[in-house]
Amino acid sequence: VNCSILFTDLPILQRPQAARKAGFDAVEFWWPFENAVPTGREVEAFLHSLADAGVQLTGLNFYAGNMPGGERGLLSHAPRAREFRENVAVVAEIGRRTGCRAFNALYGNRLDGISEQEQDELAVEQLRLAAAEVDGVILVEPLSGAPRYPLTTAADVLRVLNRVGLPQVKLLADLYHLAVNGDDVQAVLSTCSGRIGHVQIADAPGRGAPGTGDLPLAAWLTELDLAGYDGWIGLEYQDTTAQPFAWLSYERKESLA
Repeated sequence: VNCSILFTDLPILQRPQAARKAGFDAVEFWWPFENAVPTGREVEAFLHSLADAGVQLTGLNFYAGNMPGGERGLLSHAPRAREFRENVAVVAEIGRRTGCRAFNALYGNRLDGISEQEQDELAVEQLRLAAAEVDGVILVEPLSGAPRYPLTTAADVLRVLNRVGLPQVKLLADLYHLAVNGDDVQAVLSTCSGRIGHVQIADAPGRGAPGTGDLPLAAWLTELDLAGYDGWIGLEYQDTTAQPFAWLSYERKESLA
């Protein structure tokens, strides 16, 4: 369960317990703090919330800036390069202490006054730095609904991965974002499975729970199985109803997080 988009009626630190009560033993988060470098007390409180709930942290975003204000990551953001690097150390420590091994680095919006080439070169440099310091897979994600964000398809991300040239830097395949951006999701899953480091799902239109839209999510997950993907599936959809997991059978719930 992605606890940054589900259980939003609860404070962040209560959401792991809510996920556990709903039957899940694994959770993922966007960056759960207001700043790139939270205080030690804030980090300890977050770690205790996971431990007290008895859930495994399976995915975590690097700090992405002011998301409600429209920012979408710092990888390519030259004026804030130092801020990203300072955040890497915090992410690495959380990974060491939780066993989390998947970390999503949002690329960043295009900036005025700085060439696209310079922004892209910085992003590659920052990805290599993160890969050297963090024990796990570094993820790069195409997004929808962010006009100045340059990565919208799997091919956009794969070009970045090719420039980075490290096997631990992989594609985060959010099937919702890929679908609404017009990508051929079936082809991505069948041909790029070895470069996919994590998968997230939501239905479209609306970014709701599976079954609320018209995406063939069950068929796509079957394609992932056939292609050899054996990682986690993150539930990253919006649902504020009393039964946000009513669509899940008991068997399917055991295989998702």
